[in-house]
Amino acid sequence: MKGTPSFGKMNKNKTHIRCRRCGRHSFNVSKGYCVACGYGRSKRMRRYSWQNKKSWTRQRLR
Repeated sequence: MKGTPSFGKMNKNKTHIRCRRCGRHSFNVSKGYCVACGYGRSKRMRRYSWQNKKSWTRQRLR
């Protein structure tokens, strides 16, 4: 069987479980690391500058 009926079988098993470091439901079981905090892949917390809005963009134009 292929096509549309096959897509119904895609939600049977869990891809992500709760992460033991950040607590979010984003630990990939098959890959073995958390996509939110990077647990299982690195010792440091996963964070980037583009996650937060820059402070100069919040200032009012004059």
